[in-house]
Amino acid sequence: MTNKTEKDQNVQMPENENIQDEEQLKEEPEAEEQEQNDTNKTSAEGSEEKEETCEEVKEDEDLNTKYLRLMADFQNYKKRTEKQKSEIHAYANEKIVIEVMDNFERALGADASEGDSFKQGIEMIFKQLSDVLTDAGVKEIEAESTVFDPNFHNAVMMEDTDKVESGMVSEVLQKGYTLNGKVIRPAMVKVAN
Repeated sequence: MTNKTEKDQNVQMPENENIQDEEQLKEEPEAEEQEQNDTNKTSAEGSEEKEETCEEVKEDEDLNTKYLRLMADFQNYKKRTEKQKSEIHAYANEKIVIEVMDNFERALGADASEGDSFKQGIEMIFKQLSDVLTDAGVKEIEAESTVFDPNFHNAVMMEDTDKVESGMVSEVLQKGYTLNGKVIRPAMVKVAN
């Protein structure tokens, strides 16, 4: 009997192995289908991610292009305004110079034998020039008999005098001027000791 049982067991084992193989075969297609579904999902997710990345890259490129154009426009604006400023400064006094030069030429071309009229003509031109400069913001620095101020005065000499107190301007050697509050030339002065 022992032999029979061993044979039956031996015979049964292959049947059990076949059953396990069949179960594995059934499970394998299911596993393959699951893997395929997973692969399809990941490829679908991957293609969606690629689409999103492509869209993001396009947006980044568009934004970068807009930024570069804006920077170029701003640089052009800065260059244009600098050029306009330099032109304004270069040509600001053209009217002043031309009008005054015309009048000086007329005065020099006049007959000098009429002494008083020549002097009157020059005085009129000087007044015209003074008015134009005043309108442009130029003012004379008041220096005579004022306290010496190194911001407005350039002391070139010191003198002993009784006309003014010590530290006061005693004489103006050359007038000084301001343009819109900024000193363009300090007054050259003598200062009392």
